[in-house]
Amino acid sequence: MNPEIQTYNDSQSNEDKIICDILSQEINSFLHEAENKIWHRHPVWFLDGNPVAGYSKLKDSVRLLFWSGQSFEENGLQNEGSFKAAEIRFTKADQINVDDLKRWLEKARNIQWDYKNIVKRKGVLIRLK
Repeated sequence: MNPEIQTYNDSQSNEDKIICDILSQEINSFLHEAENKIWHRHPVWFLDGNPVAGYSKLKDSVRLLFWSGQSFEENGLQNEGSFKAAEIRFTKADQINVDDLKRWLEKARNIQWDYKNIVKRKGVLIRLK
């Protein structure tokens, strides 16, 4: 576990810490090849420098975000923002379905839009995988 991510998780309230710990353990386990770090103050996992998954504490929940999630075609994820991201929010640890999470992580590995170069391309996303 990246010590910065553990510090982030440890700074959360009891239930949110449990959610964050489950998410980080599952993401680390499934995307073992991914680089992970605190990016824009939140835990994020990268494949070849491209952000693919991360989570953040919101006012009333913990949001799990997949940068290319709109392309996953999954009913359990909600569109987020004007690009290709999708999210799910958790208020209790028992809301996390590990089977769904693993399926989404597999899709995060295999379906990617090029966020790494979005600034260079002036906001235009191209599909990598």
